[in-house]
Amino acid sequence: MRQSESRFVEIRGLRYHVRHWPLPGAPKLVLLHGWMDVSASFQFVVDALERDWDVHAPDWRGYGLTDWAKADSYWFPDYLADLDQILDYVEPASPINIVGHSMGGHVAGLYAGVRPARVARFVNLEGFGLAATRPDQAPKRYARWLDEVRVPPRLRPYESFAALAERMRSNNPRLSREKAVFLARHWGKEVDGRGVTLRSDPAHKIVNPVLYRQDEVRACWQLATAPVLWVEAADSDALKRVGLDAAAHAERRAAFRTLRHVAVPESGHMLHHDQPEAVARLLDEFCAR
Repeated sequence: MRQSESRFVEIRGLRYHVRHWPLPGAPKLVLLHGWMDVSASFQFVVDALERDWDVHAPDWRGYGLTDWAKADSYWFPDYLADLDQILDYVEPASPINIVGHSMGGHVAGLYAGVRPARVARFVNLEGFGLAATRPDQAPKRYARWLDEVRVPPRLRPYESFAALAERMRSNNPRLSREKAVFLARHWGKEVDGRGVTLRSDPAHKIVNPVLYRQDEVRACWQLATAPVLWVEAADSDALKRVGLDAAAHAERRAAFRTLRHVAVPESGHMLHHDQPEAVARLLDEFCAR
């Protein structure tokens, strides 16, 4: 297993954790995890990379070893601002290769259009966004948010890291016991007298009061100039869960100017866990061009 080191940097008032698999002099690769995940989830992909890469993977605010936000809600634009300053820390002078999974892919896609000169190549792993919304949904969404912030959510406790690992395997049958045990130690933390809970701020469970506006997202995507590798998992149910059909998925891909679309067989939404070797091959080939 390739060893990583933990680096901590001040980003917008938070102590941010950036996991670093160092290789001095090699081209840089930034990996962005998804919702309720952590940077260590990319360990299996990093281990499978054949080319030389200096790899950096932050824990987003409120996840892993990064500070929780100083508010009771999380706002999507904050991830963009955090990424902007993280990249200044990792590589201030040149465009950089960015890989994002799920929420991390969506953040990176927006960033590629907002700051096109900062992105050399973008690999999107199942980061297709959410279902489009309508303005008339706003009143109920705001009301729901007001109700949820009154009673802060809590995360489910587990008896032990082993119990958390088994829960992860029940959610993803493709996940080996060895991988689940590794991930549980990074996803979870011990809480005095209460077993193990996830290293995530429970406030991530609170609904975002601001509607997901696909027209605005598309406007950002259309300004991206970096080549894009759009990777989907052949057996993922994520599209169905957010209410997107194949036509809507294709329409979203079409927003990017230069795009290659591939599917990884025998993988679900957590394809970086299910098929890390296949994902690593795609990164090696695409980002090294």
